[in-house]
Amino acid sequence: MKIEVPRPVLKNKKALVVGIANEHSIACGCAKAFREVGAEIAVTYLNDKAKPHVEPLATEVEAAMFMPLDVSKPGELEAVFERIASEWGQLDILVHSIAFAPKEDLQGGLLNCSSKGFSVAMDISCHSFIRMARLAAPLMTDGGTMFAMSYHGAQKVVPNYNVMGPVKAALEAVCRYLAYELGPRKIRVHAISPGPLKTRAASGLKDFDRMLNDAVERSPVGELVDIMDVGFACAFLATPYGRRLTGQTVYVDGGASIMA
Repeated sequence: MKIEVPRPVLKNKKALVVGIANEHSIACGCAKAFREVGAEIAVTYLNDKAKPHVEPLATEVEAAMFMPLDVSKPGELEAVFERIASEWGQLDILVHSIAFAPKEDLQGGLLNCSSKGFSVAMDISCHSFIRMARLAAPLMTDGGTMFAMSYHGAQKVVPNYNVMGPVKAALEAVCRYLAYELGPRKIRVHAISPGPLKTRAASGLKDFDRMLNDAVERSPVGELVDIMDVGFACAFLATPYGRRLTGQTVYVDGGASIMA
């Protein structure tokens, strides 16, 4: 069966990208890739401190909407989707690229992680995706694609990843269950698992430089991936070419995860 795909492939599609902190963010790569293949973009920023770092990037991708979003603050998530409903009336793509754990809980090992720290990490890094999906799904009237960012530490033990390992494992399970629940509505859901990237969030991990070096040594292609590699992988999955793919954890890591 021939698939009729417009050029550019995401023309007239509406994409909400959550989680850009600066030009090194995975979410930034996603926004740029989606825009390059024709999608219209909406971008959020965490707070006033983050706004000056994100605004130039929003301008670069010609973002139709630029909105504050701290998922821990009541009402902000709802406000974002209310504006999208008002101005666009639809949504086709959602990218959730946010994660957080208190530093002392992230760096102190899982055994020493506090109950409060675990709850905060789970709420912001995982449950917020469920809340976003609940608000996004009614706007995906013609189907759509949702993405959440994971990491190999969800599947295997990565030293120093600590509490984020169980949290990302939960996030990957969430993607599978949402894919099942939303499949009848033609909404596809993926967890994306990039290799180590030099992002601000990753810099909080102990011995992160060692993780980067190890990824290069293990990767069959012999080099690190970058944010645009991740962005274009998501862009492909959001096109009609990926129409039968859902519920997967997609590795974008130069093959490092296949190595023993």
